[in-house]
Amino acid sequence: MEISIDHQNPVPLHIQAEQLLRNMIRDPKYAGGQFLPNEVELAKQLAISRSTLRQALNKLVYEGLLVRKKGVGTKVAELERISSKAKNWISFTQEMQARGLKVRNFELHVTWVLPDSDTAAFFKIPATQKILKLERLRGTPEGPFVYFISWFHPRIGLTGEEDFKRQLYDILDKDYGVVAVLSKEEISARTADKFLAGKLEIDAGSPVLFRRRFVYDKNDWPVEYNLGYYKADSFIYTVESRRE
Repeated sequence: MEISIDHQNPVPLHIQAEQLLRNMIRDPKYAGGQFLPNEVELAKQLAISRSTLRQALNKLVYEGLLVRKKGVGTKVAELERISSKAKNWISFTQEMQARGLKVRNFELHVTWVLPDSDTAAFFKIPATQKILKLERLRGTPEGPFVYFISWFHPRIGLTGEEDFKRQLYDILDKDYGVVAVLSKEEISARTADKFLAGKLEIDAGSPVLFRRRFVYDKNDWPVEYNLGYYKADSFIYTVESRRE
């Protein structure tokens, strides 16, 4: 396909570049996860600045049409992205297994920390009582796409010596008799800071899906306070509602 921009056209260059990229996405040459020409080459070919080109790229990355991997390049997104449904709450591992995806832990850290004010309030414990903190960078063999941070109520009795490569809620149920049955969640959009960008292998300032989860047992006692940061181009959160 022809790759060019009309510099005499009154339409702004970044909008022309965006439309050109949309046409490239539909081209069989780039479909199915193929990489686009790198930014330097493409900007030079179009005779526009890299910042103008990146403005167009960022819009399509935000829409989930393109996937940018730091140090590798930008490619057309696969048609099917990983999805989570709010109606049937299951563990992350179960979600991935249901979709035939193999889960990989890229990082796993266990520490004992003092709770911040939000965590202490949720657990109804003093801010001077240390609790177990679990950090996990997870994804598929192709790369990480979610960074989880979990804190657990001290009454559960976790020691920190557990094998957290196992399913988390399986550990709570089988080892401690704590059955997580209710999840209350808050979903919002954020931009990645330098730390988070390094974890998810994206550019600082890239969009991420932020999920705050409050988990309770069958007695409505708080069990887990969880924060999840998802790469926006790798995850879709679906909410299903039925009117009675």
